[in-house]
Amino acid sequence: MKKLFLKSLYAKAKKNCNRIVFPDALDERTLFAVKKISKVKIAVPILVGDKIQIQQLAKKHSISLSGIEIVDNKLSPHFISFANTYYNLRKEKGISLSDAKKKMENPLYFAAMMVKKKFADGGVCGSLSTTSDVVRAGIEIIGVEKNSSIMSSFFLVLLKEKIFLFSDCAVNPTPNEVQLSEIVVQSVNSFKKLFQKNPKVAMLSFSTKGSAKHSSLEKIICATELVKKKFPKIIIDGELQLDSAIVPEIAKRKCKNSSIKGDANILIFPDLNSGNIAYKLAERMANATAIGPILQGLSKPFFDLSRGCSVDDIVNVSAINSVM
Repeated sequence: MKKLFLKSLYAKAKKNCNRIVFPDALDERTLFAVKKISKVKIAVPILVGDKIQIQQLAKKHSISLSGIEIVDNKLSPHFISFANTYYNLRKEKGISLSDAKKKMENPLYFAAMMVKKKFADGGVCGSLSTTSDVVRAGIEIIGVEKNSSIMSSFFLVLLKEKIFLFSDCAVNPTPNEVQLSEIVVQSVNSFKKLFQKNPKVAMLSFSTKGSAKHSSLEKIICATELVKKKFPKIIIDGELQLDSAIVPEIAKRKCKNSSIKGDANILIFPDLNSGNIAYKLAERMANATAIGPILQGLSKPFFDLSRGCSVDDIVNVSAINSVM
């Protein structure tokens, strides 16, 4: 399943061959990944940062960057205009022009501005930058997509027989019912961009269709109803225990009238604790491959990586970025 998915993903990415910026360019993993991305032509990579330092790092690790563009943000002819744009975006928050220039000295913020200004189609970062910094740069510069009030994240969890989308596993600690419904819609849109099959959403809980009673279940039930009301074409059910969501035989016994029928491919978790624990359990105990976190809800793709990511992780996330 993993090999088939990656083969299909790479084929889609090659058709797009979008321009992707990489601001964590002083990480040798990024340089190795960018070299591979360029070779297999799933994107046109652009490194952002101090050009001399990047070239020195590449030489140290015997990486040829021939044909790969390096944008030195501090020396860029667009530095002043980018700083002015950032100032205008944030001046109501008390940002001065001097503060804006300091932000543009940071490759992460400069890369986000390149995406906003259409010098690049997307961005991949996080091997050096923290998730909070990536999220902040994305929200402040690129902004959330229309009709969204939040951004969220998902992991693609690849098992032997099936691929699941887990959300939200990295951004929102305690989403309310409205935010949870937005996470559903964002996840469905992400799924449609990546797969040719119908998304089926399970709103996960410790209860299946009223088998337990607790105040914490209310937001799950309310979020499910909100999605059904606003987007009646989305196949969604909840609240559901995990076995009721993904095992057809158990679904027949616990929730025989469920629209999902134990065949969910999108799993929505009620909070960040459960989502983060779940994907790590799948990865470490079920030998699943987890790709992400992939940020969603921004008006343009600007993705985060785990700081423990491998070169292949960077390449795979870049392919998803190019497709989305």
